[in-house]
Amino acid sequence: MVTTEHPLVEALSRVEGKAEIIDGKIVHLPMTGDMPGYAGDAIFASLHQHARRTKTGRGIGDGKGFLADLPRRQSFCPDAAFYTGPMSGMKFYPQAPDFAVEVRSENDCGPAAEREMTAKRADYFAAGTLVVWDVDLLSDEVVRVFRDGEAEHPAVIFRRGDTADAEPAVPGWTVPVDDLFAPGA
Repeated sequence: MVTTEHPLVEALSRVEGKAEIIDGKIVHLPMTGDMPGYAGDAIFASLHQHARRTKTGRGIGDGKGFLADLPRRQSFCPDAAFYTGPMSGMKFYPQAPDFAVEVRSENDCGPAAEREMTAKRADYFAAGTLVVWDVDLLSDEVVRVFRDGEAEHPAVIFRRGDTADAEPAVPGWTVPVDDLFAPGA
């Protein structure tokens, strides 16, 4: 069982910037650029407002740690998330989020990146996450929605002009895909 007292988790809490524990090592994650950062922030802001309005769960922004007890992964650091689990005070969230958002950066393309993202979605599902978004603003301008534990094939793909949801992880919440693009993008 991975707890906040685990030596790697304690080491992770001292890391500057984004990182996750994968295969027993702390893996640093790259900083986010303009477009992906804007999208992640827009999703977080919308989730935060939804949580305040409905008094259910919490919208979580980038850079927060969620613990997992999986064979190859002990933590996640999504770009945005929705969480209804127990609070942990100053420590990392003790379990995976209900909904996780991964926004692709400029280097998140190609076969190796696809394999890595598919494996991470599988880990999210194994840890209890209900819905994972793969937000691709660079090449396809889409939001791929993965649910029901299916990490390889999206259940639905939302495009510009569509309104995306994260059912059943965030009941009643929607966001226009166009809102994920900065003005003028």
